[in-house]
Amino acid sequence: MTLTHWETIDWADAATDSARHNGLTPFGEDVVREMNRLGMLVDLSHVSDATMVDAIRVSRAPVFYSHSSARIISNHVRNVPDSILTMVKTNGGVVMVNFNPGFVSEAVRVYEDSMAGRARALRAAGADSGLVADSVKAWAARAPKATLQQVADHIEHIRDVAGVDALGLGSDFDGITAVPVGLEDVSKFPDLIAELLRRGWSEQDVSKVAGLNALRVLRAAERVAAGLRDVR
Repeated sequence: MTLTHWETIDWADAATDSARHNGLTPFGEDVVREMNRLGMLVDLSHVSDATMVDAIRVSRAPVFYSHSSARIISNHVRNVPDSILTMVKTNGGVVMVNFNPGFVSEAVRVYEDSMAGRARALRAAGADSGLVADSVKAWAARAPKATLQQVADHIEHIRDVAGVDALGLGSDFDGITAVPVGLEDVSKFPDLIAELLRRGWSEQDVSKVAGLNALRVLRAAERVAAGLRDVR
């Protein structure tokens, strides 16, 4: 379960909304503990940095980022900063890398932010919805592109900070409308694997990224849940 989506809720701050709790409330901490007891993965891909820190502190099971990337490469608030990647390593969690172009490329992120600002200015000036939509479409056609190679850069950076056991492929294909060049759909996953192999990754480490790490986290969550039930 993702602890928040786009908006801050009564017990947890979201990355893309104003902070009201400085992370998790005491009730929010209890939610994480109950998720541990049930064997549910604690998904941190939409939460604020403070919520990430609180959840990792409280959780007895590895945490899970279902679709986030490395913030040092693209400064998106939903990407994971290095300081928290080191905590993920200690926790045994996994970051499933997001393919959303704004999460992958800093140039795309900055351009998308400028598009949003220009659209707001048009609306404030009284432009009708059709003009705004046409303008956004024209701006998008001129936008920079993210690439498969940049996704591989995120993977390598997370490995360098958190270790190869902290990696997975999140893609977000079910939620994005733009994709990196070379990663247009799931049929391109082998091309991403080939890029890692070309960069010198071992087949064992690539297998971890391709799915073994995610399976490890699932099994760990189940083990923690079983242990908590035994205690009760």
